[in-house]
Amino acid sequence: MKKEQAPSFKKKKDREKWQPFEVIGILLVAGSLMVLIFDPNSLANFFNTVIAEVKPVVVDIFLTSEVGIAIIISVIFGRILERMGFTDGLIRIFVPVMKWLNINPSVIVPSAYNILGDINAAGKIAGPILVKAKATKSEQKIAVATMIQSPQSFATLVLGLIALAVFNIKAFPLILFAIFLPIIVVPYLLSVTIYRDTKRVALEELPRFTPKTRFLQTIFSSSKEGAELLFLIIIPAVAAVFFFIGALKYFGIWDAIESGLSTILTLMSIEPSTGIVSILAAPTLAVAQLSELASTVDPRLIVGSFVLANSGLPLSVIFGQVPATWAESSSLTEKETVKAAIVGMIIRLATAWALAVLLTPFLVN
Repeated sequence: MKKEQAPSFKKKKDREKWQPFEVIGILLVAGSLMVLIFDPNSLANFFNTVIAEVKPVVVDIFLTSEVGIAIIISVIFGRILERMGFTDGLIRIFVPVMKWLNINPSVIVPSAYNILGDINAAGKIAGPILVKAKATKSEQKIAVATMIQSPQSFATLVLGLIALAVFNIKAFPLILFAIFLPIIVVPYLLSVTIYRDTKRVALEELPRFTPKTRFLQTIFSSSKEGAELLFLIIIPAVAAVFFFIGALKYFGIWDAIESGLSTILTLMSIEPSTGIVSILAAPTLAVAQLSELASTVDPRLIVGSFVLANSGLPLSVIFGQVPATWAESSSLTEKETVKAAIVGMIIRLATAWALAVLLTPFLVN
């Protein structure tokens, strides 16, 4: 009988011990009661502030504007490209270069789908491709960081080119240095510094990536996939990120953060108002606003703004959508994906500052 009772006795003793989260829970209960007694409206005000922050992004941008539809369309477009052999063609082009750099050539696939489609579709499509190509975890992290260097939708690139034309800024050198060169340079830099577990892969070692599904099935299944991506991954991730922004606003911290961000962007030769829009809301909206500022903004601030907007921003994508998508479609965890995305964002910020300083004198008439 004693032997049978010993485990339950030990379990009872363990349950009696206080854990740190239980102490926090008690404090939260006591604090909640104090709030309800002395300031019952504060909780309602907190929720109103958070809802006011989340609703415009989730409802006005993703549900009732073109952005949500664009995500679904981008998945359809990406899957059609994949079905027509785009991935295999891309691999054949980049195998010689990546073989020379000792990196699996599949790392550039997300960047290409990012430019042509959408950053969420890029992860959904490219994640399984990297796994199929037997890319190491380091190479998958390189793929995420490199993807952050590319515009997260083709619309952002097109609207950015229009803004450059308004300011009479030469576009070709900027496109070359800001968008195409990073696809090669960033994987190499990361492979010799942070993510070294890379390997040379010959073309014959790689499988073919073009699926054999029927075209009608590709279209309808990708439409369903795009809707699932929007409603089950992107919107929840965006809501979570802007919940914290709303909480910071309620406690009076966010204004100081926003002011500091504006100062930093100006020092980096990036137009602050559109730079903040790129970081917090939507780069596509930011480059659209650039064209409207032609008479009021110093053209020397436009190059950096263009480079920053043509990236994996906003922050809700970096901290919400990208990790959720890649954790589902690749070998990476959400934590590993976030770290890789942050590395990519740091590189992009450095690129925006460097190109703004070095290229602007040659591009602005």
